[in-house]
Amino acid sequence: MTAPTPDTASLTSWVGDAVLAPSVHNAQPWLFRYERASGTLTLRADPARTMPHADPSGRGLHLGCGAALFNLRVAAADEGWEARVAARPDPADPALLARVSFVPGPDRDTLADLRPAVPRRHTSREPFGDEPVEEALLDGLRGAALAEGARLDFADDWRVRELLSALWDAGHAEELAPEVRAEIARWTAGVDDTATEGIPSYALGPRRYDGRAPVRDFPGAQRERDTAAVYESRPCLAVLGTHRDRPEDWLLAGQAMQRVLLQATLDGLSTSLSSQALEWPELRWLVRDPRSETAYPQIVIRVGYGPEIPATPRRPVDSVLTVE
Repeated sequence: MTAPTPDTASLTSWVGDAVLAPSVHNAQPWLFRYERASGTLTLRADPARTMPHADPSGRGLHLGCGAALFNLRVAAADEGWEARVAARPDPADPALLARVSFVPGPDRDTLADLRPAVPRRHTSREPFGDEPVEEALLDGLRGAALAEGARLDFADDWRVRELLSALWDAGHAEELAPEVRAEIARWTAGVDDTATEGIPSYALGPRRYDGRAPVRDFPGAQRERDTAAVYESRPCLAVLGTHRDRPEDWLLAGQAMQRVLLQATLDGLSTSLSSQALEWPELRWLVRDPRSETAYPQIVIRVGYGPEIPATPRRPVDSVLTVE
């Protein structure tokens, strides 16, 4: 008997959820191919969307593609399928990031509960309130990371100062690297409301007048509102890390990151991501908490209570998915 495979319409809708994942500067560096006969979906890196200066190792690209894989898993689970991910299945083909097969899943996978958060999750560069996040919610976010094989360490006041210092140093290093600034400007400068990629002006947030939350200034980008705002004085920051640092671990970290972000969204929290200090090898290790059980920091996540914000643009599904 032939094993059942997802129909094309279902698979297309799952990829539609996958592409709502965050990626570095919203470059959306993914390409999917679905082979109907075998029921296999492959995920490849889009070579036109790499950043050889800002992300020379491709670690950031893997994080974004891992987040897309997690959204895919959630969407499939919501429709009764289990998506089984084989990360980096062919060492001779580094652009092949994952191969995904599908089997009928349990009656109700807990992943399915996260699907309502997929279209609601947006990266917020707006000020958050100073109201502390309840410890029970923070524990839930830690559990979300652990469920995907990663660890989420929330920073105390001392660690927040260390993280902000590393981010400041990264911003200064970026100012001295014209090739990095040029890459970033490609995805942030002049992005208008008709774009399907990049960070438009309305999503950049106001300039920071006061407060300690990490707010990135993008070179050449013009904010829609030329205003300044007071950000939170005690930002809630966490570092997501892994035990190893191979490309497959970056994909794992991306899935853990997205599980944390979706759970936070369900909990009524706003989130933003900071990768700036992690993009510089000499600064990355300053991000790691020496008390952490994980050796490799992968992303800094800011959590809090913020306003509703609009979504950033996405490429149409038919431009990233090929069906054979």
